[in-house]
Amino acid sequence: MQVTRLWLTDFRSYRELELALDLGLTAIIGANGMGKTNLLEALGVLASLKSFRGAPTESVIRKGAAAAIVRAEGLRDGRDVLIELELGRGRTRAQVNRQRLRRGRDLLGALRVTVFAPDDLSLLKEGPAVRREYLDDVLVGLDPTADAVVREFERALKQRNALLKQCHGRLDDAALLTLDVWDDKLASAGTEVTHRREELVERLLPQVQHAYTTLASASGVTGDRVGASYVRSWSGLSLAHALGESRDTDVRRGVTTVGPHRDELAISLNGMASRTEASQGEQRTLALAMRLAAHRLLADVIGEPPLLLLDDVLSELDVDRADALLANLPPGQTVITSATELPTSIDPDRLLRFDPAGGDLIEDRS
Repeated sequence: MQVTRLWLTDFRSYRELELALDLGLTAIIGANGMGKTNLLEALGVLASLKSFRGAPTESVIRKGAAAAIVRAEGLRDGRDVLIELELGRGRTRAQVNRQRLRRGRDLLGALRVTVFAPDDLSLLKEGPAVRREYLDDVLVGLDPTADAVVREFERALKQRNALLKQCHGRLDDAALLTLDVWDDKLASAGTEVTHRREELVERLLPQVQHAYTTLASASGVTGDRVGASYVRSWSGLSLAHALGESRDTDVRRGVTTVGPHRDELAISLNGMASRTEASQGEQRTLALAMRLAAHRLLADVIGEPPLLLLDDVLSELDVDRADALLANLPPGQTVITSATELPTSIDPDRLLRFDPAGGDLIEDRS
């Protein structure tokens, strides 16, 4: 879906906003604190039902308001599409073309986005949870039914951990029977999550290597080899067997110690762990390459590119890498924000500026 118009009501800093987007490149220029990221966040929430900033739903509702509303009008296969999302405190309501969806999560897949943000460095620097979330987000983008699989695993894990905590290190007969039930559910859902993630890593690696080579070569770096592998937290033939083997340990600790929630996506550069051995410039290039790889894989599978959102990424890159990124933007619709002027080599189809005096968003037609 290509977004042609966005409306916000009581979302973050916006009481009311209507914004037209170009089907090519829309650039939004303004000083920090003007609300640039809020605009991209709204599009991200509309696509994934969560903030790419990691913020809870309640935080996107403007202070004093009961709910935030995000609406987007666009085109899919030449036909008009209207998506509407109401984010309340404790509830989410969604509509597509004025038809109420039974659940907010049924909206997944109606709009797909790829987000580049300054925080993307966390993909390499932070712990495994960030990389697992990256994989799961891509899985859901490729196939929205994957969301149900991940949620089923998370539900089983939560229930199993609650039971283990209640046992205080000892299992009676009733607890043992209940633990068997949750082991079965966790093994079933967890095995599917693991297999999907492993298959995804194999599909992503060539794309990550290609994107990294393109970006790094702009700074004269060639020949770097990117590696990516999915590392399970258990050994043996099955997760069910691993859960059985770890049961005594899990009961004693009161927590599930093996499963997809403990797995790792290991990223290497020239055979060395990127998290600890790569420079910050290499890490940032790798993070961008991972986002570009996911974007291109989604475009190949879906048949059209997701909406690309670039949130002030130019401030985090050196000139060569910034130029390489902008020169190699994938085809499709892109929205970029920046606190500084864009490079002269970039000619956006629509240029918007925040008025520093009044805060209004004004089109620059010069």
